[in-house]
Amino acid sequence: MNSNLRDFIEVTPLRRINTPGGDVLKVLMKTENSFNDFGEAYISEVLPGIVKAWKLHYKMTLNLIVVKGRVKFVFCNDNNGKFEFREEEIGDHRYARITVKPGLWFGFKGIDKETSKILNIANILHDPKEVNRRTVQEINYNW
Repeated sequence: MNSNLRDFIEVTPLRRINTPGGDVLKVLMKTENSFNDFGEAYISEVLPGIVKAWKLHYKMTLNLIVVKGRVKFVFCNDNNGKFEFREEEIGDHRYARITVKPGLWFGFKGIDKETSKILNIANILHDPKEVNRRTVQEINYNW
């Protein structure tokens, strides 16, 4: 894979609308370029200090939003064993959506004091045949 990480990842700041009694947090609209279809939405939890890595989707586009806590995402391009990394930290302190196109390794770490929650709005249904996995040790990255 010789593509630049920039080709796979788009970070979109999201709107927080102040309302009496609690804010409204925008997530994704079908009119945005990041939206290419809907397959499923789910929430992943990550405990403080825990790393969940590595995963690569062949077909799925992910739209990742941290709805509670703080999470460090790491994206990795494997150019024949020479790894290029990109880090993005989002959550309560930086409300944003990370759109990840297929073909990129990624993982994440909970960096809050409590359990963090990540919403993924995916363009296809989960299919174990379209995902590849590596253990956290298989890609040398200092979490």
